Amino acid sequence: MIYVVATIEVQPGKREEFLAVQRDLLPLVLAEEGCIEYTPTIDVAMGNPAKASLRENVVVMQEKWETIESLRAHSVAPHMNAFRAQAKDLIVSIKVEVFETLK
Repeated sequence: MIYVVATIEVQPGKREEFLAVQRDLLPLVLAEEGCIEYTPTIDVAMGNPAKASLRENVVVMQEKWETIESLRAHSVAPHMNAFRAQAKDLIVSIKVEVFETLK
């Protein structure tokens, strides 16, 4: 199984606008072959001083894919290209980390 953690920093004050654009994308990605999970997440306060402060302009995508091939197909899907074009002015930076399950 392939796991993806994509940390997306959005323009200050634009997180809700970004999430609205992303909500339209979710059913299209979830319908892709090999997609197991595609979930936007945001920081939550734990009341723990060891936890860093909340990042109000960050969305972290939690993804699971059956294979690396399905993830590669996802990255070039037409709806992903459309999403990138629609969201580009909202995004400051993206950090994508990809992992696989140990066998």
